[in-house]
Amino acid sequence: MPSSRPDSRPLDPLLAQLGSHRWLVPLLADLAAHKGARFVELVHRLGLARDSLARTLDAAAVIGWVRRNPGHGHPLRPEYILTETGQAAAARAATIAGAQAAIGLPPGAATRWGLPLVAGIGAGHDRFNALSRLLVPATPRALSQGLTALGKHGLVTREVVDLRPPASRYELTGNGRLLAEACL
Repeated sequence: MPSSRPDSRPLDPLLAQLGSHRWLVPLLADLAAHKGARFVELVHRLGLARDSLARTLDAAAVIGWVRRNPGHGHPLRPEYILTETGQAAAARAATIAGAQAAIGLPPGAATRWGLPLVAGIGAGHDRFNALSRLLVPATPRALSQGLTALGKHGLVTREVVDLRPPASRYELTGNGRLLAEACL
């Protein structure tokens, strides 16, 4: 049980956007590390299906983080590059991807609400209803699935408190705290 009160600040919108697609964090981190990339290179380095990569690239383009290279055509030029706003998001994604690699979490393992949940619990929101209020657009089912997935990856523990009615408290493990620090 955390000794301090939960942080009352709303969830960082950038973190919510990074969590909106499973492969956004690894994609942005890769594009930042390689100063852009061709589609086939991304497929091989990230190890995902072509349609998943196409959907993720489309989502990143809609957000305004990735664009097609206007100078594309030469075999050595990258096909996709980061925009100016995408570079800031990619820096954050690289930090998160580094933390995920350090704790042994495979790329794309987090659910849509995984990163925001880790950040919320790290900020002191240890009850389900507090997390639900923090992550307003998330449905209870999505939060429950996200918390279950985080538990399976060893990032979150759940404690059932003997109250009437029973309540659950969530706490980050050591690996979960490392990921939460990268998210903040």
